Amino acid sequence: MRNPVLIFGANALGRAVHEVFESNDVIVYGYLDDDKKKHGQEINDVAVLGSTDDAGYLKFIGKKCEAFVAIDDNILRKSLVEMLNKKRKVMPVNALHNTAYIAESAHIGHGNFVNMGARIGNACKLGNHCIVNTNAVVDYEAELGDFIQLGAGSIINSGVRLDDEIFVGSGACIVSGVKIGKGARVGAGSVVIGDVKAGETVFGNPAQPIKS
Repeated sequence: MRNPVLIFGANALGRAVHEVFESNDVIVYGYLDDDKKKHGQEINDVAVLGSTDDAGYLKFIGKKCEAFVAIDDNILRKSLVEMLNKKRKVMPVNALHNTAYIAESAHIGHGNFVNMGARIGNACKLGNHCIVNTNAVVDYEAELGDFIQLGAGSIINSGVRLDDEIFVGSGACIVSGVKIGKGARVGAGSVVIGDVKAGETVFGNPAQPIKS
């Protein structure tokens, strides 16, 4: 990637994404954030230029720079991705740390954040706009949908199927062959040994549904 990048989100995730781009010698052009108190501030010598709907900066995306959405709230993340798709006809680029391992046979979509030490194994499928935190492991032939978040040190074993918008907490383990439905949540440190329904929250070892 030759073009500089605009990061949507002047927050902790945005700073982590900034470091990932720097690890690959990609220039960060600036940040866009809707918190006006941050405008004009600098993060690692890079300015917060304006809001996420600032047409003056959006016009450069797809021509002179790329975009990355560094927002961990899926509703806001999805709305910004849709805006970039419609207004600029672009998809956010990937932010893949240079210490992450991604097998050559793995398929990686768009707009994903893969942090340091993460491993994506043989013949895996990683959808779009996922957040894969430090040292997370996705083993061979696992399939992950869009807008998924994997906590630090989580393990997604071989053949696991994760639908869209799933959250897996830090240190959790999903055993081989398990299927997890859309929007489900897995608590930190949990061990999931059976399928999880869409929208369900599970926790524990072995993981059990939590009743609201």
